[in-house]
Amino acid sequence: MPTLRHGRVRGSLPGLAGALALMLVLPAAHFADAAPAKPPETPTAAKPAETPTPAQPLADTSRIAAVVNGDVISQADIANRARLFAISTGLPLASDVIDRLGPQILRQLVDERLRVQEAQRRKIVIQDAQIAAAIKEIESRNNMPPGALRAKLAADGVSARTLIDQIRAQLAWSQMLREVVSDRINVSDADVAAQQKLVAQQIGQTEYHLAEIFIPVDDPANSGDAQRFADTVIAELRAGAAFPLVAAQFSQTQSALEGGALGWVQTNQLDPAVARIVTQMPVGAVSSAVRVPGGFSIVSLQAKREIGNQVSTVVTLRQAFVAFATPLADPQHPTDQQRTALAKARAIESSVHGCDQMEATAKANNTPNHPVDPGEVRVDGVNPPAFRQLLETIPLGKPTEPLISRDGIAVIAVCTREQKNVGEITPQDIQHRLVEERIEMLSRQTMRDLRRKATIDMRDHGV
Repeated sequence: MPTLRHGRVRGSLPGLAGALALMLVLPAAHFADAAPAKPPETPTAAKPAETPTPAQPLADTSRIAAVVNGDVISQADIANRARLFAISTGLPLASDVIDRLGPQILRQLVDERLRVQEAQRRKIVIQDAQIAAAIKEIESRNNMPPGALRAKLAADGVSARTLIDQIRAQLAWSQMLREVVSDRINVSDADVAAQQKLVAQQIGQTEYHLAEIFIPVDDPANSGDAQRFADTVIAELRAGAAFPLVAAQFSQTQSALEGGALGWVQTNQLDPAVARIVTQMPVGAVSSAVRVPGGFSIVSLQAKREIGNQVSTVVTLRQAFVAFATPLADPQHPTDQQRTALAKARAIESSVHGCDQMEATAKANNTPNHPVDPGEVRVDGVNPPAFRQLLETIPLGKPTEPLISRDGIAVIAVCTREQKNVGEITPQDIQHRLVEERIEMLSRQTMRDLRRKATIDMRDHGV
């Protein structure tokens, strides 16, 4: 099934996300600016990931599960990945979880080793900062504060290395495809024009905002394991597990780290079996496992709209940002510098009258990664809801009260507010979609080639 998407969902605040990172945690009223700074507490050592808890009886985790071109995958690797899945979905941390998920997890680990090996062969290097940014994005998509995911893993006895290794493999593969394989991709003007003509014929029809978890089946003999794995994933998703977090861990597509986001798609861009189900699903539903070429697809329907016709409130902003010297750990016990920053933000709120003044003030205060003008912002894509309501209702030109995040304090003025049709699909959207589709097809072809050429020794019972 082609994984077609528009990149980021239109109106997902690329500018504002860079400025505030949508990490507004509380208004200034909850910030104890008069309280003395609290001395740091002695950190508690995290429990080693290799030590099973009583609720997690494990077999001999030192046994070898597979050898991939000389690289060993142990039963411990499978157990840690199963625990990571259990934590993210709420499954009980018990040995039967590992037994149920083990075969499919092993095949995923084999594919990851093949991807990392190929990336290393092509001298692709992933920096620690890229991994940190990916973890931060996963946390943001799941409404988790920064650092919460690592803390959760440590509390449940799972090494952060389990998550880091997985993200490194995904980033390396994605970068390899774009740097090395994408030179084989050619999207011509004629390709874009043909798609524009098709879109024009569909104006007024329904399109669907989807996310996907794709579970590959490299051998028909493994179809049963993949089906059982998919059914386990679906049961937990329907019980409330976060789709973006599960997709980031287990979807085998280029959109995995983006929570499986496919963006807005039409039925003719989907596998026919998936399209039939999507048209019958209510918004918010998670599909059953759909057999598609190459594996199983699980889709989540997040929204529907009429092609070419979606009216939304769009605002323009000017924003001043006063940065903290160190991240805010406890709003009730800020540092002296953080209290000073709040006083400065309050002075901006009281002295600024209108967007021109806000722009001048922001230029004098903002750090480079907090732009004065984040561009047009679609209000319906803003989170949290309280911030969205603020953008919808505050008088034009009036500064907001200081809005406190982990990294600093923002004061914002809304300059314009108007209704716009944001449903139009641009030639740039079409070109990006076609490129992503072809990269995904090349990814699957490359994986088939790597599996065929690899020396893989699967140990049924471990040694």
